[in-house]
Amino acid sequence: MQSRSTISRLPLPKQPLLIHKLTPDPRTPTKTFREVLNTNPSIQRRARLLAPEAHFSFVSPFPAEFPYAIQYEEADAQRAIDAWLAAREPKNPQSPNEQLCKYTRDQPTKAVLLGVTEAVLRDCLPHLDVGDALDVVGTPALVLEPDTATETANGPRDDLIEVLSGQAVLMSEDFSPWALRYSGHQFGTFAGQLGDGRATTILVTAPPNEPDKVYELQLKGSGRTPFSRSADGLAVVRSSIREFLGSEAVHALGIPTTRALALISLPDLAVYRETEERAAILTRVAPSFLRIGSFEALSPPQNVFIFGGGQQPANWEALRILGEWVAGPVLRLPEMQEPGKAWGSALLLEVARRNARMAAGWQAYGYMNGVMNTDNISVLGLTIDYGPYSFMDAFDWYHITNHDDAEARYAYRSQPAAIIYALRALNNALAPLLGAEKEKGAAITAGWAENVDKDKIEEWRKVGLEFKDELERVAQDVMADEYGRLMKKRLALRRSESADEATLVRPLLDLMAKHKLDFHATFRVLTDFQPGMVPSTKSNGTSTVLDTFVERLLAQAPIPSGLDRSQATQDLREWLGIYARRIEREADAWDGDLNSQRTTAGRAANPRFVLRQWVLQEVIAAVEKDVVRGRRIMAKVLHMACNPFEPWGGENVSETEVGKLSAEEREERRFCGFGAKELLGFQCSCSS
Repeated sequence: MQSRSTISRLPLPKQPLLIHKLTPDPRTPTKTFREVLNTNPSIQRRARLLAPEAHFSFVSPFPAEFPYAIQYEEADAQRAIDAWLAAREPKNPQSPNEQLCKYTRDQPTKAVLLGVTEAVLRDCLPHLDVGDALDVVGTPALVLEPDTATETANGPRDDLIEVLSGQAVLMSEDFSPWALRYSGHQFGTFAGQLGDGRATTILVTAPPNEPDKVYELQLKGSGRTPFSRSADGLAVVRSSIREFLGSEAVHALGIPTTRALALISLPDLAVYRETEERAAILTRVAPSFLRIGSFEALSPPQNVFIFGGGQQPANWEALRILGEWVAGPVLRLPEMQEPGKAWGSALLLEVARRNARMAAGWQAYGYMNGVMNTDNISVLGLTIDYGPYSFMDAFDWYHITNHDDAEARYAYRSQPAAIIYALRALNNALAPLLGAEKEKGAAITAGWAENVDKDKIEEWRKVGLEFKDELERVAQDVMADEYGRLMKKRLALRRSESADEATLVRPLLDLMAKHKLDFHATFRVLTDFQPGMVPSTKSNGTSTVLDTFVERLLAQAPIPSGLDRSQATQDLREWLGIYARRIEREADAWDGDLNSQRTTAGRAANPRFVLRQWVLQEVIAAVEKDVVRGRRIMAKVLHMACNPFEPWGGENVSETEVGKLSAEEREERRFCGFGAKELLGFQCSCSS
């Protein structure tokens, strides 16, 4: 059995896997970072442009209401600000281990553990001991109170809450928490320096049995960083629940994503959005949180005006350092195993492949991101930054999940194009490097752009942009192949035919859109379809069994009053005839009973439970009203989201027998329903 450690004693990975190999903000160097906390802590909270060579800034979590309530005389403003902040920074060393020391605050904030994800512990952090933190359902006692905080944590659970609520910080001479610097195109416009304005990576660790696999633990909503601009750096319970549940729902569908380890509320900390809300901190987990915008910060678009001067000039050496880091420890490209071999184009195409597979998963499972800005596109091809997301209800090619997206830039049908746009932005950022490598026929080396004039840079840039066609071809081919593979699974088919997209998949989606059938429920019902339900051409063309099945499909219209039943029946019968013949052509690919095997395969690819907007809204309301009851409901929904293909709520029980189900099964059945009409196709705001 693998040994486990409390969070403050988790081992750091070996040095080559730490981001500290990149260039930190020179104003917050690692060796003196603790001194910065005590003498000049405002440097972490002040919105500012980082030095051109910096990839990140060291910064400690600081969950506090903003604007800060600092009293001072005008002449002593800076001294008073630093004194006020320093008094609230972590400085009490406790629980040292071989690598890290835990520093606690004199004035901690009340923290309530809302949930821990068992699947993330199993998949990413099997060596983390969380004590009784998993026993959260119905338990009011999982609280870290300011007046009961002691010099040593009472156990693994208290240690976990302290660290993941930002009340304690893990540091050493060689390790401190950090926030990433990046830029990005927001809704098609380059926005200059952005960065982790409310996220802080607090720890990196590697499972003992997989020492080359690292996971970063990042707090989202933990307070201001140098990238917060005018914002508070905090998150609210509402948006944090959405990401906590959403990221695990996406993972369970097989789509690459960041993961959600824990959710903690700070009930005494007010946060102001459209209304006053309560603060919360989400702990998310990923091998890396680097984005396409990380490269854009170091090689911004040419001749772009940024209002207020929010962008530093290009730094070619920093671009090389970041590229080598991503190509090496992050993506582990084989080119990095051969000294001197060019790696730039391999990096570009690998990022393209990963994001293409991710986007195909979004399209196949009706996931809509809402804000696909280039600063929200991971170099690892992970779904990241869950804001105004949703899963498709009644199918609509043109659905916009973000009501702030007035131009429908990130509508469902436009998501693949948005990924291509982001990949072009990466190509633009890497273009001078790509051109230099092509000219040299080898990897660039340190100082590759020193003493090089602008004309030469532009010459390299033009050559580097010639990769655009190959980039788009690779991304589109991978996206199409992955989408075809996933839709084949959803239709429970074993073989691929070149005409499947045109004759089977697209007509089905158009049919669903025309008659406003629910995307996921329709696919789930289709898992019970049998070719024998369709009458042969020699018969009179009628079938009671087929009529009954068509009625089941028609029941997947969330708003039946808007359904043209006669036309929908005709359309479904025609499509099911095509589907039946397609299944029969591959009957020899199945061993044993074709129908039962196809049903089993189809149900393993089509979720019974979908994390719909109405479910999220109900969980949020329950948690905000009553933490104990709300946590129970959230834990149930999380469990269903992590296991979406199970036959929840007595799936095969008829409506007349629902009364025989247990109260828990009836609740599950309700969660698998369409919910209130007014929440169908619900649009979120960016503050979600």
